[in-house]
Amino acid sequence: MIDAPTAARLQAIGLTPALRQHIDSQPDCPDAPFLRRVTEVQRDALTLHDGEREHPARALPALLADETQSLAVGDWVFACCNRHAEWWVPHRVPPLTQLARRQHDGRDKVTRAVIVSNVDTALLVMGLDHDFNLRRLERYLALARLNGVPAVVVLTKADLCMPAYARARLREVCDMLPPGADALALNAQGDEASAALAPWLQPGCTLVALGSSGAGKSTLTNALLGEHRQLTGASRAGDGRGRHTTSARSLHALPAGACVIDTPGLRTLRLDSDADTLQGVFDDIARLSAQCRFRDCRHQGEPGCAVRDAAPPDRLRNFHKLQRELQRDTMSALERKARRDGWKVRHKAARARDRLDRGS
Repeated sequence: MIDAPTAARLQAIGLTPALRQHIDSQPDCPDAPFLRRVTEVQRDALTLHDGEREHPARALPALLADETQSLAVGDWVFACCNRHAEWWVPHRVPPLTQLARRQHDGRDKVTRAVIVSNVDTALLVMGLDHDFNLRRLERYLALARLNGVPAVVVLTKADLCMPAYARARLREVCDMLPPGADALALNAQGDEASAALAPWLQPGCTLVALGSSGAGKSTLTNALLGEHRQLTGASRAGDGRGRHTTSARSLHALPAGACVIDTPGLRTLRLDSDADTLQGVFDDIARLSAQCRFRDCRHQGEPGCAVRDAAPPDRLRNFHKLQRELQRDTMSALERKARRDGWKVRHKAARARDRLDRGS
């Protein structure tokens, strides 16, 4: 059980009443009596926070060997300190929420990579410059919704564009937002960010900033902290692309009592779900599907498709693209081999037809 003084101290780094109840329900750990939060992960090297200060630690090999116990920034763990003043982590508290993506190594091997754990709000950061991309934003919105994390879209660099342009982009984003999501445009420097995000910066809440490189995640983190703690860098002049200034995820306690996790830019974002679940994330497509002539309509070339007639073409194309990715990711090795063999047969037949056509 977590006593009151400890709970009060840990609230500053994100211990909510729900998490406290969840942690109290876990089995006792007499070999690791200290509750800590992970603020940074570098392979087996961790940084832990006790509500007042940080200290380095290492995860025990048995914990790292368990693939279901993948440690991530935001996790709560039970730790112990040996006689050499070295901190070790043998136990991890199962997270209440977790954001994860799938990785592909190019050899048909798909792995699951945890981004962060135990977050209350996802700040989906996108710049009002060349970084603005509604199709990419749909992926981030889907990531948050699939994992049950409320999302707030933060359009940064509003100070670098005309007000009318910023308002138009904000309307585009609001038109595509799912129920329960919010969006705002702001200058990620100075006091404006803290004032605009105040409703989500309640004591004990944990936010994570997600987005591409150069979107302004670290700049936003510094603004919320009220000091320049995270490194930032300018975007390229030619295309507005950002450089990977932030190299690791890190959790920071904010003056208002909330926490924010800064993350490196994601070059690719493959959703950790399946094609059937994706249908529920695209509410408009799911709603229109009920009006299609055929129950198993794929919204491609079928007659009487209500989705194809009403949904924006770009959004429908992105939906189909995400479905194909998720279907590939959930294939077994034998299914992938059968698919490759099928494509080889088709390509061989196509080349044979081309040779016949040239010969005639």
